[in-house]
Amino acid sequence: MKRLLIAGAALLLSGNALADECANANTQTEMNACSAQQYQAADKKLNQTYQAASKRAETAQRELLKKAQQAWITLRDADCAFIGSGTEGGSIQPMIVNQCLAEKTLEREAFLASLMQCEEGDLSCPLPPAN
Repeated sequence: MKRLLIAGAALLLSGNALADECANANTQTEMNACSAQQYQAADKKLNQTYQAASKRAETAQRELLKKAQQAWITLRDADCAFIGSGTEGGSIQPMIVNQCLAEKTLEREAFLASLMQCEEGDLSCPLPPAN
C-alpha cells in the first residue's frame, strides 16, 4: 500500500510539471517540440530507475525484469499509437503521441521507483530492501 501511495504522489507531481513546462508554447510546432522534450526527460528518468532496479534485483530476477520492461515498452508504444490514431496526419499528432508516451513512462518510472522502497519482510515486493 505504501508503494502505491508513493507512486501516486510522484505521478501527480510529475503530471503537473508536464503541464507547466509547455504553458508558454504558442504554436503547434513549439508544443510538439515541448512534448517531445518531456517524453525524452521522462524516458531518461525511467532508464535511470530501471538500471537501479536491475542492479538491486537478484541475478535470476534480472532477466524477468528485462522481459517485463520489454513487454511494457511494446504495450506502451501500441497504446500510444492507438491514442494518436485519432489525429492521424494532423499537426497535433506528434504532441498527442508524445504526451501519451510521457505519461505512461512516468507511470512506469513511479512503479519501478516504488519497488525500490520495499521494506524488510514485504513479500509482495520482489526487490530486496536497500542496505
